[in-house]
Amino acid sequence: MKDTDLQRIQHIKTYCEDIAETVVRFGNDYNIFESDKDFINSVSMSMMQIGELSVGLSDAFKDATRHQIQWGALKGMRNLFAHAYISMNKSVIWESATRDVPAVLDFCVKIIEQNEEVMDQKQDMGMKME
Repeated sequence: MKDTDLQRIQHIKTYCEDIAETVVRFGNDYNIFESDKDFINSVSMSMMQIGELSVGLSDAFKDATRHQIQWGALKGMRNLFAHAYISMNKSVIWESATRDVPAVLDFCVKIIEQNEEVMDQKQDMGMKME
């Protein structure tokens, strides 16, 4: 895995965690979400950043993980936030924040853990070779 991909995955994970924390902070309630512009804006900005970061992942990484994450959908969501924010459907944002983002978070955690295991193995092999 490229270092730049790992860095982007770590940042995506952080934004996913931010969304999860915000949803909990505001009570995990769609009625509150749709009526609170700060709640909407906080979640939306983090989702836009996730989409922006996903665009910069290498094609090789996106191809290798395309069955786990719909990278095109993340890019599409980013484009909607960036270019058509006023017309965004609040229920679609909520659904993505409470259904899709947790899945992206789980994916990121798994990728980061796998990368740490690989790094640990490489370090162990390096120590044994000395």
